[in-house]
Amino acid sequence: MKLISFLLRSSPVVVSVAVIAGLVAGISNTGLLALINSTLSNANTSTTTLVWWFTVLCFVMLVGRSVSSLLLAYLSRWAVFDLRVKISRQILNAPLRHLEELGAPRLLATLTDDVLSISIALSNIPLLCMHLAVIVTCLIYLAWLSWPVFFGVLSFMVVGILSYQIPFAKGQRYLDLSRQTLDTLLKHIGSLTDGAKELKLNQRRSEAFFSESLVPAASAQRRYGYIGDATFAIAISWGQALVFILVGALIFLLPTLRNVDAQTAIGYTLVILYMMMPLETIMNILPVVGRANVAMKQVEELGLSLKEKSLEALIPASTNQVNGYENLELMNVTHSYYREDKESHFQLGPINLSFHPGELVFLIGGNGSGKTTLAKLLTGLYNPESGEIRLNGQTVTNENRAGYRQLFSVVFTDFYLFESLLGIEVKELDTRSQEYLRHLHLEHKVKVKDGIFSTLNLSQGQRKRLALLTAYLEDRPFYVFDEWAADQDPLFKEIFYFQLLPELKSRGKTILVISHDDRYYRIADRLIKLDYGKVDYDKRVEHPSPILAGIS
Repeated sequence: MKLISFLLRSSPVVVSVAVIAGLVAGISNTGLLALINSTLSNANTSTTTLVWWFTVLCFVMLVGRSVSSLLLAYLSRWAVFDLRVKISRQILNAPLRHLEELGAPRLLATLTDDVLSISIALSNIPLLCMHLAVIVTCLIYLAWLSWPVFFGVLSFMVVGILSYQIPFAKGQRYLDLSRQTLDTLLKHIGSLTDGAKELKLNQRRSEAFFSESLVPAASAQRRYGYIGDATFAIAISWGQALVFILVGALIFLLPTLRNVDAQTAIGYTLVILYMMMPLETIMNILPVVGRANVAMKQVEELGLSLKEKSLEALIPASTNQVNGYENLELMNVTHSYYREDKESHFQLGPINLSFHPGELVFLIGGNGSGKTTLAKLLTGLYNPESGEIRLNGQTVTNENRAGYRQLFSVVFTDFYLFESLLGIEVKELDTRSQEYLRHLHLEHKVKVKDGIFSTLNLSQGQRKRLALLTAYLEDRPFYVFDEWAADQDPLFKEIFYFQLLPELKSRGKTILVISHDDRYYRIADRLIKLDYGKVDYDKRVEHPSPILAGIS
């Protein structure tokens, strides 16, 4: 069972101690039952002796249950925490292209629904272990009372367990299907939230999306989940019926088959009735464990996928700092990916380019020409399929790629803006941030206190200015702006192209600007044009003296 093996991998010593404590509790529990049976069947036993044994067994059971529950509860919480952290770390270390192929819904479902299912199941493991210990020790006591009757009961239980497994396995399959459809459902929920404006503006699109995408996915997830739950409910009811059938056989059928003394008959009936609650508890927990096994399968598949794709060396952040560079070259670099909209593969390259400090370079070309893909290759977010990237003559490999990426500050079109200035360690951070906010004309809308933005409730253009502020504070040697000015008003476009970019260049920074604003191409040192994934040209821009004077 995946869940048990997961616990054993987490801490075999703690699990072993917890299981032993649970067995001790179970043995004590059954001992109490045997003591009660003996007292009811034989009134000649000393009361003092019975009270003493009763007290000892109660104390041992209390300690055993407490130790087992506390250890397994602690271990289950720690194991879930470790699982979340491990998956999150694997996501951070996995190549961006692989994460894009997996999709946010798959990652989100694993980190939320799957981990939650595992957490719920693990919290029930102490109860499961204790009741299993009770059942095992009860069976041992039954064997002590009468071997022939024990084998008859054991045979009946084996048949009952096998018959219980048939609906249980079917329910497991449907829960697996329910989990698989969850990824699709989360994808549509993401479309619902991200595309709310577009859906509200087009009633037909809204109704079509609701009836053809969202509802069918939710319905499939509900249907498979219900069938799985219903199958488990039937299996549980059948298991409970089997217990009563066994009790009836002991009461009505056993006396007709063989002579059984009163103590054995009372003992068997009492033990079987006592076992009903542990058996019912276990049967109720098994569906929860079944869901957790489905979740563990998804987690393991995702973990293996991320691990296989993550080839980069894990280097501490303190050793990843890059102070500058002299030369950066792309030599016969290629990268390809499948485009679903056109049902074809797009190949970028082979690309041969070089960059130097203090250059202002514009990357231009039509939509779909590969500009953003090239930016992701250049910044180390995508790995070249062939060719190589060289920094100061040294080839960028899996061993140094994480450090290489620290050369860049980037604002992509689909940027994400964190609410705090995470990972930026500069003196007087708040003061410098406020200076940049004034520079970016945001000082009246946003404040920075303890490295946290007062608000992110801004227009897209203003949010991009905050992303630019973050890039300024990072103070990296190489800046990449992907259509940064597309959401800015004409005034701030002028500020960006004629003030901010030349200022960065004057500080010795390399700036790569992806832009369609052809009226500003004249400020560049170089123009690189991409056409269908190939470099159409890479040429220098001649600056007439008046323009140079105007932007200096």
